[in-house]
Amino acid sequence: MSRLPQIAAVELIKILSKIGFKIIRQEGSHIFLRHSDGRTTVIPNHPGRKLDRGLLNKIIKKDIRISREEFFKLS
Repeated sequence: MSRLPQIAAVELIKILSKIGFKIIRQEGSHIFLRHSDGRTTVIPNHPGRKLDRGLLNKIIKKDIRISREEFFKLS
C-alpha cells in the first residue's frame, strides 16, 4: 500500500466536498465539516502547512470512514 500524500487542508476540503461533506462552522484555524448521514470531522487549516500523514489517516479511517483506496480515487 502506498503512503498517504501530504496535502493542504484546502485540498482535503475539496475532496470531502466531492463526497457530500459541507462546512458547518470555523473556530479559529479549525474547520468543522458534516455529512448528511451524520459523519463529522475537524480539519486544522494552517496556510502554508500540509496536514500530517497520521492526522490524514485518522480522518480517513475514523471520521469519514472510507478506505485508503477510495481516498486515492477521489484525490
